[in-house]
Amino acid sequence: MSLRALWIISHEKGENASVRFSRRFATVEHRYKSLSGSSYVSVPEDRNFLQLLLTELGLSRSNKNFVAARDDCLYRPRSPAVELCLDGKKTLWPVLALSQGPLILACLPLVDIPSESRPPLASLLSVSQGLTLLAGLQAFLFSSGGKLDSEGLVARVAALPSLLLQICPLGTPLDIPLVGTPATPTGPTSAVNQKQPPWKTGLHRGRATVNVAVVETVRSMQFGDQSRQDLWDVYGTVTCKCEVEGVLPNVTVTLSLPHNGSPLQDILVHPCVTSLDLSILTASSLDNADGSAFSGPYKFPFSPPLEPFRLCSYTSQVPVPPILGSYQLKEEENSLRVNVSLKLHESVKNSFEFCEALLPFFNRNQMGNVDVKVSSGQVDVTKEKNRLIWALGQKFPKSREVTLEGKITFSGSSQGPSHPLCTGLTAYIELHLKVPDTTLSGCSVDQHSVQVYSSAKPKIITSRELQSKDYFIWNSTGPAPISSGQMMT
Repeated sequence: MSLRALWIISHEKGENASVRFSRRFATVEHRYKSLSGSSYVSVPEDRNFLQLLLTELGLSRSNKNFVAARDDCLYRPRSPAVELCLDGKKTLWPVLALSQGPLILACLPLVDIPSESRPPLASLLSVSQGLTLLAGLQAFLFSSGGKLDSEGLVARVAALPSLLLQICPLGTPLDIPLVGTPATPTGPTSAVNQKQPPWKTGLHRGRATVNVAVVETVRSMQFGDQSRQDLWDVYGTVTCKCEVEGVLPNVTVTLSLPHNGSPLQDILVHPCVTSLDLSILTASSLDNADGSAFSGPYKFPFSPPLEPFRLCSYTSQVPVPPILGSYQLKEEENSLRVNVSLKLHESVKNSFEFCEALLPFFNRNQMGNVDVKVSSGQVDVTKEKNRLIWALGQKFPKSREVTLEGKITFSGSSQGPSHPLCTGLTAYIELHLKVPDTTLSGCSVDQHSVQVYSSAKPKIITSRELQSKDYFIWNSTGPAPISSGQMMT
């Protein structure tokens, strides 16, 4: 596989877009020109390419207008491979584009097929290998945790010319087996050479490492009213990054639960999983309401791809949410009496990475005097004077209960933000929390349970955490805009 061109583009929600880096490979372009003959389409200049790509991705200033080549009902987008329409009837295809935050990484691989044919993308080796290269460059440009470091980005972009000389000399990425050439495994194999699968576009060389992370997300709707049932649900994901030598290394990850843990249900697995117990796949939250679901252990044998991937996802029916809350408002003249109580359940680890409660107030004047007292943490008023931020810190007190009470006067000179639903006493608290080294279901991965069949002993890293999303506590003295007893998806 070879590249005709490579681009790195920065933008701010489609504005101030610019090409931060580009590289054309003349030797590859000469090969493509010889292969194409009269149907040859040259690579456009950076300025023209930038505008064409942003228009195709709907990020240009003209994205509000109808673009026939993009918005016609007959057009079927095949992201992340896009087709750019040039002057006349000429098109540039396939342009591969990966977007993350303010960066777009794009490349134009060499495809040795007639320009008028459009085979399935999965059948084109150059497409999968081009995406692998872009994903590697994406990981290089972004700092750890997927956050963009502006100063570091400048240095990394400046290092790209020398880096490409090493990993992609003359437009051909290294460490990618040629078509028809059997890959040579670096670990112990059988007498018959293993065939490299089409979804695995390269081999890992270097120190062996396996990283497994379990992240559970909890959602909740609490009303503090006996006439309305509180709702909550939990879903989890297990992500892996396996840097193991060999064409088809075998790895087994085992998820375990404590004796009182909540069974995992609605399990979906990555296609690289080679076998699975039928009872794992058939565990459904709809069919096992009586608590008779399979409770593990959950073993997932697989042959991992090179890039980070989601090994599986699941749901779990936990008996209680991590924090139970009570929120009461009382209307007075141009003011509100506020009373809040939050209680951390005894089964949840009392050690947060962060925990905060947001109390927005809509369809009112800006806050004037704010006289509230809290039993723990600190309360701040936002610059817009329409919301309280209650930072609860990293621990609840020994009682595992915190309170906020006081009076807020809305005597500001200007009107605060509006909300079509939150009128009168219809109001809510939104909780944001992250708890390291814990899950509500009790699901965990023990380092010693991760088995890797490879010539080198790998370093095993495991982690787990609990986080919140759409965690609302509604004011119990006002109506809550809930139309059904189902959690919103």
